[in-house]
Formats: sequence, C-alpha cells, structure tokens
Amino acid sequence: MPESRCRIVLASRSPRRLALATEAGWDVTVAPPPEAAEAEAAPRDDRESLEHYVQRLAVAKAEAVVATGLAGLILACDTLSEVDGEALGKAADESEARQMLQRLSGRTHRVVTGVCLRQQFPPEAGVAIGSPVTAAAESILAMGDLTPDFLDWYLASGLWRGKAGACGFQDERLPLELVSGSPSNVVGLPLELISEMLEDLPPASA
Repeated sequence: MPESRCRIVLASRSPRRLALATEAGWDVTVAPPPEAAEAEAAPRDDRESLEHYVQRLAVAKAEAVVATGLAGLILACDTLSEVDGEALGKAADESEARQMLQRLSGRTHRVVTGVCLRQQFPPEAGVAIGSPVTAAAESILAMGDLTPDFLDWYLASGLWRGKAGACGFQDERLPLELVSGSPSNVVGLPLELISEMLEDLPPASA
C-alpha cells in the first residue's frame, strides 16, 4: 500500500470528526473545503433519496478540496437528520433550532452520513486517479419528550450549534437513545463504514 494512502486529509471543520478520526489512529491533516462548496451543489430533488443526496454533498466537499491543489487521500462527509421525510441540517439560529427539536421530541428519526474518499496525487507522481468512492451509513435515534424548560436550557447552552437536527448524540443531557446503527455515524464520521471503504479502496495505477 502506498504511504500516501495511510494518511487522511479530512475535509471538515468539525472538531468532533477530527477527534473521532484521531482516536481511530489515522494520521490526519485537516483541510476544510470552502464554505460555498456545499451551497454550490445542486439542491435535492424530490425524488432523490437522502442517502444519495448526502453522498453527493460529500463528493462536492472533496472536489472543492482537490480544486485548491491539495493532494492526498481526501475524506469528506455530510450528515443530515430526517423526520417525516424531511431532511434537517444545521439550524441557522435559535428559533430554527427550537422548531427542529420540537419536531424530534418524543419521536424516532434517522441520521444519514454520506462518505466520499477521493485519491488525489500530485501531477509529478504520474498516477491515474479513479472516480470518488462513496457510501452512506444510517443510524436510528429515539428522542425522549423535551419539556419547555429543558428546551430553553438546551438552546441557551448553544450545544445545538453546528449539528444536524440541532442535537448531538454526544450531548449527555439530551434524552437521546441509539436504536440501531453506528454511534460514530451520529456524530458525523461512520468509522466502521470508512474502515471498510479504506480496505476496499483500489490501488492507484500509474
């Protein structure tokens, strides 16, 4: 295995993803994509599954990092929650976060993460680059009933910021139970899936 494949270029600003990647023992370089990368991706079509959509967003992030001229094995992820068939991303403000949490209160919902692995070698390496490798992981969560007082406290804490559905599985105060799937997927970096993808990654060809 080429040495470059043993290192991960993490296309993310998330400290939670970085912590998980580091704990997994990977040699990680952080290279966040431009903030416009996700916005520039085509919006989700009504017929497009959430799994396909988050994979497409992950590819857009990886390609945005490639466009900066960076080489290496680029790992990009995009995580969304879904309830009643509607995707819930990161809340823009406290009011939107409250609405999301009220929808999730006392119900089950799913969290889906799209993963993209993109091998990019410097031009002088003379290596042919294959297509991005993508996959998706799903976890099911059950949220307990959220009282108005708890909602006020949680929103004031700011713990909802930067998290799909305005809630984080790692926030121990939330009455959130993992029903099925990977806990690391809920945090935004499905380690089991990524490890399988790394094992199956085809070798680069000159």
